[in-house]
Amino acid sequence: MIERIAGMFRACAKVALCAAVLSQPVFAQTDGIAPEALKLLKASTDFLADQKQFSLDTSSTIEVVLPSGQKIQFDHTSTQSVRRPDGLRAERTGDLVDQVFYYDGKSLTLHNPGQRYYASIDAPDTLDAMLDFAREKLDIVAPAADLLFTDAFEILTEDVVSGFVVGKAVVEGVRCDHLAFRAPHVDWQIWIEEGDRPLPRKLVITTRDMVNAPQFSVVMTGWNLSPNLTDSTFAFTPPDGVVQVEFIIRDAGESRTR
Repeated sequence: MIERIAGMFRACAKVALCAAVLSQPVFAQTDGIAPEALKLLKASTDFLADQKQFSLDTSSTIEVVLPSGQKIQFDHTSTQSVRRPDGLRAERTGDLVDQVFYYDGKSLTLHNPGQRYYASIDAPDTLDAMLDFAREKLDIVAPAADLLFTDAFEILTEDVVSGFVVGKAVVEGVRCDHLAFRAPHVDWQIWIEEGDRPLPRKLVITTRDMVNAPQFSVVMTGWNLSPNLTDSTFAFTPPDGVVQVEFIIRDAGESRTR
């Protein structure tokens, strides 16, 4: 039955793709980076960088390729609150993680409520510097972290060799511009809300230099550009009975918590 359904899905997908290509000539990919794609991406990243505070919800899926080549998917959700230049809180739950990420301009804390432990470390005093520190020294990446940097456009386009506007699309009921880019080792797509709030609504990253090209996708909803955030939003107070552990920072940039 599963194989029969898969066969039907492949047939339907071919019909849908043919219809899309016939109705939208923009699907024809050209060499280089289309100026319109860069314009739309920069408008989005500049708009988000200008927001002094905001909150959003994300729903993400990550694919893992087993030694056999079979793909397995894991799903996660998160609620994020951001205050520039020195505040981030991300509450993440899902198949692989149950964790709250706190940053208050002085320290970074990871709290695992289910396992009743937390780890804290001194961190740089700006959000941009903290995100770099967390990635390089702790091997920790906040959900869709690249979009949170004030220079997100430069980060996203650093190694891009081609890009184009796929066309119009709808993500969770919101009409968007769908862009596709290619770098030496990854393909990535982004869906950006139309209009005067060009917020990112979806991001898909395909890792081409890994077996079977696993994907990471995240859908962003519930955007609030004027949330009620206070210092306590980003501060962590250890609950009773929670054990503190330490981050282990490795010279090569690899790390783990013990």
